[in-house]
Amino acid sequence: MQRQVLKFGAWLDFDAEWLAPDEADRLLATLLARDDWAQLPIVVFGKEVLQQRLMAWAGPQAYRYSGLTLQPRPLDPVLAELTDRVSAAAGVEFDHVMLNLYRDGDDRIGPHADDEPELGPDPVIASLSLGAARRFVAQPKRRYKSKRRERLVLTHGSLLVMGGSFQRAWYHGVPAQAAVTEPRINVTFRKLLGPPGWRPGPTAEHP
Repeated sequence: MQRQVLKFGAWLDFDAEWLAPDEADRLLATLLARDDWAQLPIVVFGKEVLQQRLMAWAGPQAYRYSGLTLQPRPLDPVLAELTDRVSAAAGVEFDHVMLNLYRDGDDRIGPHADDEPELGPDPVIASLSLGAARRFVAQPKRRYKSKRRERLVLTHGSLLVMGGSFQRAWYHGVPAQAAVTEPRINVTFRKLLGPPGWRPGPTAEHP
């Protein structure tokens, strides 16, 4: 994987061909055939809205973001094997998988950070892309007063690993692309340090 070092202590590792095309094709078909895809609501600025994509998930602990709690679900054999492989590539023992299905270019996710406390202060998060190529856009959080933008094209079979201070210092998203007519699935991998709302306890250095 090739590392891109960003400002404010963040970095991105990216491999545009992490999966061979035929394996990526088979995995995309398998995941599209899942029967647990759902369009679920989140809370944005105090208002409940449906996410502009479908999702599924698995992991031994609950995970909560934007007012939505994903209850524990077992990893099926396909996701368990994939989690092991991505964990080895990223050097992190991931234990939670979230799948997002962008049905076409109208589906999207706005600028956000995966900064829930149960992920720890500087989590490493991996994202495997399958299907239609989509733009990934990152920008520093407002407190950094920087207009810098980083852009990647997430291609079929590519693996993106976000680390360092990325979740703490940057927002990222996948904007709408009207010209895209094919579906895309991204499979994201996280390591949960505890249940929703978990925070590290005091240490000798930081009582």
